[in-house]
Amino acid sequence: MNVERLNKVLKIIVVVFTIIGLLLSINMLFYLELFGFNPIQNSYLYYILACFIPTSFLIFPAKKGQKVKWFDYIFAPVSLCILIYFGLNGERMILQGWEWTAPPIATYFSIVLWALLLEALRRTGGLVLSIVCFLISLYPLIATSVPVSFLQGQSYDFFTIARNHIMSSNSVLGIPLITVGNLILGFLVFGVVLTHSGGGDFFFKLAQSLFGRYRGGEAKVAIVSSAFFGMLSGSAISNVITTGAMTIPAMKKSGYKPHYAGAIEAVASTGGSITPPIMGSAAFIMASFLAIPYYEIALAAAIPALLYYMGLIVQADGYAAKNNLKGLPKEKIPSLLQTLKSGWYYLFALVLLVVFLVVLNSEGQGAYYASLVLLIIAMINKSTRMNAKQLFNMFVDIGKVLAEIVCIIAGVGFIVGALSATGVSFSFSRELVAAAGDSMILILIGGALTSFILGMGMTVSAVYVFLAIIMAPALVTIGVDPVAAHLFVVYWATVSYITPPVALAAFAASGIAKASPMKTGFTAVRLGIVTFLVPFFFVYQPALIGRGEPLEIVTSVISALIGVFILASALEGYLVGIGRLQNYFVRLLVLIAGLCMLIPGMMTDIIGLTIALLILFSHKFIKPINVSIENNQEV
Repeated sequence: MNVERLNKVLKIIVVVFTIIGLLLSINMLFYLELFGFNPIQNSYLYYILACFIPTSFLIFPAKKGQKVKWFDYIFAPVSLCILIYFGLNGERMILQGWEWTAPPIATYFSIVLWALLLEALRRTGGLVLSIVCFLISLYPLIATSVPVSFLQGQSYDFFTIARNHIMSSNSVLGIPLITVGNLILGFLVFGVVLTHSGGGDFFFKLAQSLFGRYRGGEAKVAIVSSAFFGMLSGSAISNVITTGAMTIPAMKKSGYKPHYAGAIEAVASTGGSITPPIMGSAAFIMASFLAIPYYEIALAAAIPALLYYMGLIVQADGYAAKNNLKGLPKEKIPSLLQTLKSGWYYLFALVLLVVFLVVLNSEGQGAYYASLVLLIIAMINKSTRMNAKQLFNMFVDIGKVLAEIVCIIAGVGFIVGALSATGVSFSFSRELVAAAGDSMILILIGGALTSFILGMGMTVSAVYVFLAIIMAPALVTIGVDPVAAHLFVVYWATVSYITPPVALAAFAASGIAKASPMKTGFTAVRLGIVTFLVPFFFVYQPALIGRGEPLEIVTSVISALIGVFILASALEGYLVGIGRLQNYFVRLLVLIAGLCMLIPGMMTDIIGLTIALLILFSHKFIKPINVSIENNQEV
């Protein structure tokens, strides 16, 4: 984190603006009208930006490791004044159509804020994302003269573009930022409160008590604890750095090679952004795009997340079996009962959050209630009670997290605004369907490659927003389930975190593991194979995301679980019931069997199951297969 560059006065400023931002959000979501203050939607969003854009210039340096500079002290108040001006004039803006004809001062302010938002985006989301958003934001200048027909659209002059980006409801103030203001802020607060109150340690001990005794116990603890932490933080990189500092050395000490330990942590951490109940910010934006309750997105993502982690655990277990790695010593395994007794309120807070999401359908309010309950119980408990300094630092961290997501999502709004204003978002998806000849597989492959390439330089949220506009509609047009189409984009946007040449999560893990970055990255690709395959399968078989009749869902899930188990066993070269798969032909057959079980369709299931049973029968009774048998224990 970059808060070290802040002195005490600047930290106080960050905390004050953070508290004001949270009060604005709570006032809006709970309809409190504190002090008679009840701004309209666009004014509310401007005020949220006013709380976190200025502080981003204080928290995030222009260059890595740089102290707060003189220009930071200029950018922060200038952006604050402009945003407050827009907030105060929110109603006039709508009534008088300022996105088309605004007073000169508002137009000039729009240009300045455009530049400041791009700079804030560069600091928080990286140079590549900032450049992409900048270039696309200028696209309406040349949309008419683009030589490619399906990229042509309505052009505008520079001042009109600036007004539209800043003052219309389709760009910076579009669906992504509305989702942040109405939904995501509370969940981010919950994640920080849970971490500062000791939730990370609790989930790590819980994983140890549940899985530590089994072979390869350290790896299974890493997988489960990283899944817990990742689904709350939604950030693969921060997850690797936070939990990996504990899990990677432990895995290495238990016998896992450095590159393998790093790859396990990278894959487990990356999976957090696609794991309910919280997932990442892209999932909340998806719910807004599809105009459905967030819990439907979470339920749809549950089965693929289960398959994802099952594939990882099976491979980690196979590695432990091949190398005769034991579980944790009994004296090092925390008591499950004692662990639950000391940290039951973390699980209670999660259950409370789920109740608000699913039963009460109060998504925005639920996260704040859960955070408050968790904070109160943590303050009552002597072991987790925070003093004034710790509470202060927690609010500094909340300010940092919220400033980062607000800057990124506001910047991504430029993409939405440019493509919507020119009309390219509609023509592109239409032409994409025509070019692919209504071929679903071609569109899926194109979308997967695009998601992967964009993911190398952009956040998952940015990739999702971009492709939700231009590609997801094309998939829906040819009959793909809307939720499946949008989840497909999110899954493939996460792939770049574990896939070379970028593989940010894998490379971060390799640094902790002191292993080769590329070797760690390619190992992560194998361990995370489900991420590459399952999105294709749930597009063709929506039952894998819970979209279908109950019987169809049950049979599809059972088939997929068996398929992932067999596929992961083939990739690791170890199959429970047989042992080490030394014969490459047999290993290939096991791989084919797993793929057949995953491919939708009764016939492929029968073929896959038949191959698997024949291999098992041959080993048990005929034994012509060249495999080495080792002493097994349960996964």
